[in-house]
Amino acid sequence: MDELLEGILAARPKGHRRLVALAGPPACGKSTLAVDLAARLEQAGHPTKVVPMDGFHLHNQILLDRGLLSRKGAPETFDVAGFASLVARLTKKQEIFFPVFDRQRDIAIAGAEVVSEACQTVILEGNYLLLDAPEWRGLCEHWSLSIWLDVPFPVLRERLIKRWLVHGLMPEEAAQRAEENDLRNAALVGEARLKADLILRGVSV
Repeated sequence: MDELLEGILAARPKGHRRLVALAGPPACGKSTLAVDLAARLEQAGHPTKVVPMDGFHLHNQILLDRGLLSRKGAPETFDVAGFASLVARLTKKQEIFFPVFDRQRDIAIAGAEVVSEACQTVILEGNYLLLDAPEWRGLCEHWSLSIWLDVPFPVLRERLIKRWLVHGLMPEEAAQRAEENDLRNAALVGEARLKADLILRGVSV
């Protein structure tokens, strides 16, 4: 962890702020690691904010209208243009509001969090921050440091099923949801990703 923090602080900002991308498949531990890193950087006197990509989920009614509700979490179910605009703005010296995703209500909430002007480092976390696909691959030009979290598929499957069980699904339903959507997305990000500056293996949650 100390070496990782040193690597982040050594990364050169491409603008006013240092943008660190934490990318990886669903349930690999991105959110947990992002919060931990931000807390440690704050304690060391470096103003830091975590910005999850999930705030840019398209609303369920839009996904329903487009026949994509069952694929929620796939690249095409995000407002990638809106996210790219936010990423570009984060490099500038200004206060920036951003949306967050409420998992309990399954909706994105606009302007729910803020990156202060004094913030020096932003840790962005999401599945597709290193996706090698149109509209997504341009994000990498803003990363001061990119980190890929590599976790074996069997571990991901176990974590994803457990996640759906916590949300109230029956065991068969949880396994089906994980197999038909989440693990498909995990395979995609693993097969079509840009090179990361660092790779962390076996990340815990």
